[in-house]
Amino acid sequence: MEWWQSYFDAQYLLEYEPLFDVERDRHEVARLIDVLGLPSGARVLDVPCGQGRHAHLLAEAGLNVDGLDYSRDLLARARARGTGTTLRYTRGDMRQMPARWTGRFDAVVNLFTSFGFFVDPRDDQRVIDEFARVLAPGGTLVWHGGDRDGVMARFLHRDWWQTKDGTLVAQERHFDPLSGILTVLSVWSGRGASGSREHRIRLYTPTALAALCARAGLIVEEAYDGFRDAPLGRRSSEMMLVARKAHPLPRRRRNR
Repeated sequence: MEWWQSYFDAQYLLEYEPLFDVERDRHEVARLIDVLGLPSGARVLDVPCGQGRHAHLLAEAGLNVDGLDYSRDLLARARARGTGTTLRYTRGDMRQMPARWTGRFDAVVNLFTSFGFFVDPRDDQRVIDEFARVLAPGGTLVWHGGDRDGVMARFLHRDWWQTKDGTLVAQERHFDPLSGILTVLSVWSGRGASGSREHRIRLYTPTALAALCARAGLIVEEAYDGFRDAPLGRRSSEMMLVARKAHPLPRRRRNR
């Protein structure tokens, strides 16, 4: 079993609780809506959607939203917030999404460093290929996550924080520049319970990620400093890339 198959559970929600803020979620979704520029009713896929914090707000804004995630725990949280005719959740692997979704979506969003989980780097290309497959011609991919260059420029080996219930969480990080793998060891103690576990993410430079997109027929047209309305810079620790799926070229008629 790979780490991501069991990591996204109640402990994950507790560990990253300080980042899961409703005001922050609304700010990020407002920025997404501005970047996408989609009309009401447009189809959007949030993958992986986690506990639905972006998907729910996108649906509230009038978009027709599907969310896909592997975690049963996070999907249960997402569904508890509400579902309906314009908000649906599906359990699945983003390397092989439902065949019926081919060409279905006007936009795909991949947010909160939800990429680079798999041991085999070829799986990252498979994920991008799937994003391209489910996008309609002319559709948009919004990818948000860590920028390898920026993360390394201000690398933080250790830090700690406290959750609302008093649980103390500490993280220690190590980076392998050859594989591009960031390994994070989390240790927590509180509420009479303590434990530790680690997860690993492959970090990409904007150039390398744009190359993955290009192989799938997605051309990166915009690059921002995370969710800020500012251009991606050399020391940006987060990046938002906006890529478009090209329209197919018309077939030429053969002269007989």
